[in-house]
Amino acid sequence: MKIHMKPESETIKRWSEAFIPEKDLFFLTENELVNLEEYLDHVLVIPKEEFSANSTYNQIQWQNSYTYWNLSKNVEFVIVAESSWVGRLPRARRKQLFHSQKEAGSGLIYEVSQDRIDDSIPHEHLLKSGGEQFIVLQKAMWEELRYEVKRDLISEIAQQWEEWVCYGHSLESHPHLQKYANVFPSSGGGNCLAATLFAIIRHEWIINEWVHPKTFSLGLKRANYHQIAHGELRDGDVVTWENENGIIQHASFCVGDDKFFNKSGQTFFNAWKIVDSADLEDMWSSYTMKIFRKTGGIIK
Repeated sequence: MKIHMKPESETIKRWSEAFIPEKDLFFLTENELVNLEEYLDHVLVIPKEEFSANSTYNQIQWQNSYTYWNLSKNVEFVIVAESSWVGRLPRARRKQLFHSQKEAGSGLIYEVSQDRIDDSIPHEHLLKSGGEQFIVLQKAMWEELRYEVKRDLISEIAQQWEEWVCYGHSLESHPHLQKYANVFPSSGGGNCLAATLFAIIRHEWIINEWVHPKTFSLGLKRANYHQIAHGELRDGDVVTWENENGIIQHASFCVGDDKFFNKSGQTFFNAWKIVDSADLEDMWSSYTMKIFRKTGGIIK
């Protein structure tokens, strides 16, 4: 049976402190950049290809906050600005810039319910689109909000990433998972592959790593996991889902009774939690499922 889960108050506090980066990023086409030409003296303008190779802005929390994977292919330039810069733009230009960011698919723009709209939120940070209300989050604005407003906003945003529901399940055969099962992380980075590797090799530090597919496959092999023919899942099995190129898109660890220790993404809004196999099958049905089982031996 599904049960409700909720992050601890200290976790929400850490989210509110870490989610909005110190500097602002704005993703623009060349024409949009030209329209801002007279206001660019105090910013850094980076061509898209150089931005993609920038070691600073490729760090995980920048990626998670601005959801680079959702950006429009039309983006040609990125403005990097101190948080005070956007507030110095004329109000009409600021509103226009925020609208362009929504069109570009930039992160930090979220639909919010009307009862979350506090009087302290600047009007130009609120957008209407398709009959829905959106808020544009940005460091200088965020710092001016009362903590209670931040708490309520980030709690609503978090549930757009993932429902706060899970399953209760005995983990007697996997006591190392008890500390993490149905718990929200306070920092981003750890993904599904890290959670699954931690489940099988029990080295706790790994759960917070951002593990890539080839690294994960090597870890499976060294732990003596081998692919088996499709059949009934057993406690301790690992299930992966691959795309048409054979690249692992998701992995999860079976804890018995068709339940899995799972993490659905690398953000701190994605909890480590117990989920049902049916939920995983629905989510990843367009990918090729493979089952791996430990065949004996020791981890070298």
